[in-house]
Amino acid sequence: MRPDLAELDLGELEAALEARGFERFHARQLYRWIQKRGVTDFERMTDLPRSMRERLPSAFVLNTPQVVADHRSLDGTRKLMLELADGRRIEAVFIPDTPSMTFCISTQVGCAMACGFCLTGKMGLVRHLTAGEIVGQVRVLAAATGLLESPFNIVLMGMGEPLHNYEHTMKALRMLHAEQGLAVSPRRVTLSTVGIVPGLERLAREPLMPNLAVSLHATTDEQRSAVVPPNRKYPLAAILDACRRFPLRKRSRITFEYVLLEGVNDTPEDARRLAKLLSGIKSKVNLIPLNPSPGIPYRRPSDERVDRFVQILADRHLTVMVRKSRGRDIRAACGQLIVEGGTKKSAAQQMALLMGG
Repeated sequence: MRPDLAELDLGELEAALEARGFERFHARQLYRWIQKRGVTDFERMTDLPRSMRERLPSAFVLNTPQVVADHRSLDGTRKLMLELADGRRIEAVFIPDTPSMTFCISTQVGCAMACGFCLTGKMGLVRHLTAGEIVGQVRVLAAATGLLESPFNIVLMGMGEPLHNYEHTMKALRMLHAEQGLAVSPRRVTLSTVGIVPGLERLAREPLMPNLAVSLHATTDEQRSAVVPPNRKYPLAAILDACRRFPLRKRSRITFEYVLLEGVNDTPEDARRLAKLLSGIKSKVNLIPLNPSPGIPYRRPSDERVDRFVQILADRHLTVMVRKSRGRDIRAACGQLIVEGGTKKSAAQQMALLMGG
């Protein structure tokens, strides 16, 4: 089988070229063409010798997600449906003026977490994305939006749980950070997780560490287990303990995401419990009033209930913001990403995957 160039970091690319009779030093040029400039046509890689360009197609493949749909919201948000080499499809979102340009990237086809307010969870887990497929989404979005030469932010908040696909997610971040590629600073990357504790502990030891966002969504274990099933294995106390021990850069904080569900987790008592849970953690709270969708059995709280929740947290000296939903008219907002027709694993298979870490 021919190796896929999109899957190789710089060191792997050097070794792969050498093993097939090419000079190692060409790896930096090749990596730059693919990962920085988004070029997939070997003939356009004009600083490589012609003889090398002619031989590369027989030695390697170069897969890039293909855009099969590009939906544009009235607010400027764009949702791209991307087809992978095996025909599976995922969604990624471009959110302009946030205040920076932001790409919302997927790490799995579907998701095994089955959060009750999220459409992606209804797909189940189809499969993990590879590092090359994760990076490929960024290349495609950057090219589609004209941002290959401009700074942008990345949030790993699309389809999937990043820490459930740990190895490929972290390799993708290293590839994105490479100087010969897009050189994305980890300060511009935010990884969102429901709180897979072993993954949090591994992430705490990474030399290249993104910003951390933890999806909390409840203030008691009973309440959280009902809406976020992984809480049965990784309860609130374990997640918050890992967060208290998590190493943070100077002036950095952990973002705690909290989807507000009317009559479920939006009461004044919930707000007071949330403030108590976060005591002693360098944190900020990102409140997300539910983005309703067909098939989701919850309702969006009124603005009055949201404002009351915010005020209680602010009175207890927490930094709190309410996330403005973007792209709701094209089903691109938080919790609304779903691709129909995936073959999901059974509930037993998904739980086995989760319990295996």
